[in-house]
Amino acid sequence: MIALLGGGKMGAALIGGWLDSGWAEDAIVVAEPEAERRRELETTWPGIRVVPSAAWAVPDVDVVVVAVKPTDVAAALEAARPALGERSLVLSIAAGVTIGQLEELAPGRPVVRAMPNTPALVRQAASAIAAGRDATDLDIDLAASLLGAVGTVVRVDESLLDAVTGLSGSGPAYVFLVAEALIEAGVLVGLPRPTAAELVIQTLLGSATLLAAERDPERLRAMVTSPGGTTAAGLLELERSGVRAALLEAVAAATARSRDLGR
Repeated sequence: MIALLGGGKMGAALIGGWLDSGWAEDAIVVAEPEAERRRELETTWPGIRVVPSAAWAVPDVDVVVVAVKPTDVAAALEAARPALGERSLVLSIAAGVTIGQLEELAPGRPVVRAMPNTPALVRQAASAIAAGRDATDLDIDLAASLLGAVGTVVRVDESLLDAVTGLSGSGPAYVFLVAEALIEAGVLVGLPRPTAAELVIQTLLGSATLLAAERDPERLRAMVTSPGGTTAAGLLELERSGVRAALLEAVAAATARSRDLGR
C-alpha cells in the first residue's frame, strides 16, 4: 500500500506511472487537502482512495511518498503518523528538505530523499535518490522502482542533490529556453512561426533520442559539423556568444541557490 501525500501534477504523474507498472488502484491512497483537486483525482482514477488528510489513510502502509511543498512537509508527515508502520518507507520528493529533517519527522523509519524533474509528467524523468541511515537495500530498490515508473533513476550521496537540482532539476527550463530562442531564430530568418516551432520541437526530440542511443554528445556534434559548413559557422557564433560558459554558470548558480534554500 502506498500513501501519497500531495496529489498535484508530480503526484499525479507518479500515480499514472505506478498503475502502468502494475500497482493496483486499490493499493494507492492519496492525501490531498484541496477539495477540487480531490474530485479531479477521483474522476481520473475512480478506484483510488482520495482523502483530505493522511490521518484518514489505512494503517501500516508500505510507503509514504511525500510530494507536497517543502513548507508543508512537517504538517503532512505529522498527519500521516497513524498510517505509518514500524518499517514504512518515507520517500520524499520535496526539494530542500534534508534526510536529517525527514528522519526527525518520521523517527525510526527508513528514509529516501529524491529529486525528480518535470519530464515525469510524460514518463521521461531524470531522478536521483539518496538514502538515509536506516534505509536498507530493499528500501532503496523500492524507492528506485517507484520513481523508475516515470523515468530513469540514479543513486547519489545526499551532498550531491543540490548539484542534481541545479543540473537535471532545473535543466528542463534551460532546454525550454533554448527551444524558445530557436523558434524565434526560425521566425527571424523567414519561417512561419508554426513551421519553426514544429521543426524545433522535432529537432530537440530527435536529437535527444539519438543522444540517448549513442551516449556521446561530442562525437555526435562532430558528426553534424562539416569543415567550413553551415553548422560550423553557427557553432562559431555560439562559442563567441559564450553559450557554453553561460550553461556552466547557470548550473552553478542553480546549485548554489539550492544549497541556500536548504539552509
